[in-house]
Amino acid sequence: MDQKNLIVAIVVSVLIIVGWQALFPPAKAPVNNQQQTASQTTPAPPAPGQPQAPGGQAAPAVQVVSLQEALERSPRVTFDTPELVGSIALKGGRIDDVRLVKYRETIDPKSPPVPVLSPVGTEHPYYAEFGWSASDAAIKLPGPDTLWTADSSTLAPGKPVRLTWDNGQGLIFALDIGLDDYFMFDVKQSVENKSDKPVTLYPWSLVVRYGQPKAEGTYVLHEGPYGVFNNSYKEWGYSDFKDDKQQTIATTGGWVGITDKYWMAALIPDQKEKVDVTVKQTGSNADPHYQIDFRSQGDTIAPGATSVTRSQLFAGAKVVKLIDAYEKKYGIDKFDLTIDWGWFWFFTKPLFWLLEWLYAQIGNFGVAILVLTVIVKAVFFPLANKSYAAMSKMKALQPEMEKLKQRYGEDKQRMNQELMQLYRREKVNPAAGCLPIVVQIPVFFALYKVLYTTIEMRHQPFFGWIRDLSAPDPLTVLTGFGLFQWQVPEIMHFFNIGLWPLIMGVTMYLQQKLNPAPADPVQARVFQFLPI
Repeated sequence: MDQKNLIVAIVVSVLIIVGWQALFPPAKAPVNNQQQTASQTTPAPPAPGQPQAPGGQAAPAVQVVSLQEALERSPRVTFDTPELVGSIALKGGRIDDVRLVKYRETIDPKSPPVPVLSPVGTEHPYYAEFGWSASDAAIKLPGPDTLWTADSSTLAPGKPVRLTWDNGQGLIFALDIGLDDYFMFDVKQSVENKSDKPVTLYPWSLVVRYGQPKAEGTYVLHEGPYGVFNNSYKEWGYSDFKDDKQQTIATTGGWVGITDKYWMAALIPDQKEKVDVTVKQTGSNADPHYQIDFRSQGDTIAPGATSVTRSQLFAGAKVVKLIDAYEKKYGIDKFDLTIDWGWFWFFTKPLFWLLEWLYAQIGNFGVAILVLTVIVKAVFFPLANKSYAAMSKMKALQPEMEKLKQRYGEDKQRMNQELMQLYRREKVNPAAGCLPIVVQIPVFFALYKVLYTTIEMRHQPFFGWIRDLSAPDPLTVLTGFGLFQWQVPEIMHFFNIGLWPLIMGVTMYLQQKLNPAPADPVQARVFQFLPI
């Protein structure tokens, strides 16, 4: 009985925690969309002999305008590939306009493409920038207002573009930006020293995101800054910066990024280079700007010499096959962790690959999920069979257990002792029916992780009214199963149960009726309604 009490306590505790988190999700900081600062907060002056922090100077606030108006504020180099469409601003040399051709905001094929990066002036600015800092304040450096000169008006795979700027002091700065067939930008930063004295510069790369994005609000996956540093994975939630505004990590190689559920912008230094990574929030908690950056070690450039630093920017969809291919091609340390595989990754990844294979054979993601579920249940059938056998033995003992209850009902301790003797005499383990189920839980958690996290299921239809398997079922109790078209308030989502969960609840209730009822009435009631 002690074992059963423990199981009941664990189950009830989990239900309370899950229900509380669903009803009362963590509060999100409001985003100020009325006006934005055109660049991050002005960095503090460097100490003597120390390089400046990555980033530009603050500029006057600007009103939110349309994407087209924001793009027209700077001359641009455009790109249009089968995967990406966008442009690079020559003012500041920013990669600030990246949209995904094959991913739309809704299931309507005419809806706008998903934006990954957006220029300052739009509702949610989000951009990448590359530059240099110096310990000598007299050196003129390119900044957010610098107007670069491009050798081409277009960027295409295999045809990089070169941006140059002369600081008038004998230093020629250049950005060579390339783009592959998918979502990876290659950036080569070079400085040619035509002056008569050596200079020391510190190349840097950064990504800035204005405002806290609307997140999923669940604990199933991570959204926010994260990365791999010195072979170790680390992540930060947006709320982590309310008190601790900045964290700096010295690392060799690795990567640092900002992730949403399906999209990501990540900076990748040379995997053999030592860099200082900074993850920070600027601005106020009401109107935050999040910045990730890395700064390379100082490079002293002799007169007549040229310094070159290489890095990469990933800006796109977290497609599993593509992420794995980039990790292998460029040797990026643990780049597969850009996708949140969860604690049970050793189950999650094989399940994903099996689901992908089934989808390739069947052609319908919903049917592939059903087949995968049948396969998983078949694998665990021996355990389930043992569970049902144990339940049958317990059910056969039910008359004896009822007699003990009538005989020792007033003496709980004596009744428990007699029950344990009965179990030993009949060679029955009361937990044997539950343990096989417990073993299966990590696998089904991993299956849920696959379906919820990976982009491959996004906007995939099933049949009938199910046009997007990644979206909640539109036929729910609070919508009258499709009769009432209204937006259910977020606070009521916990009770907005769909048709399929209802069917599943009924079948699980019927399955639970096959189990022997516990002798204790309270436990019997808990186990009766647990599936629901």
